[in-house]
Amino acid sequence: MDYGKTGAPPKPKNTPRHTEHNAKGTEKNPFGESARKTELLTRMQAAAAARKKG
Repeated sequence: MDYGKTGAPPKPKNTPRHTEHNAKGTEKNPFGESARKTELLTRMQAAAAARKKG
């Protein structure tokens, strides 16, 4: 018996073990949709103010 041929075949190289929860093309992060710079800046400023306040 050829024991080298038993079990599941090996995964291809350079493939992730699992999918990311925020990967591109998912429901949370669809393709072609990027956050605008103004929205990003307002979120960053609000986070900085919250850190400074608390």
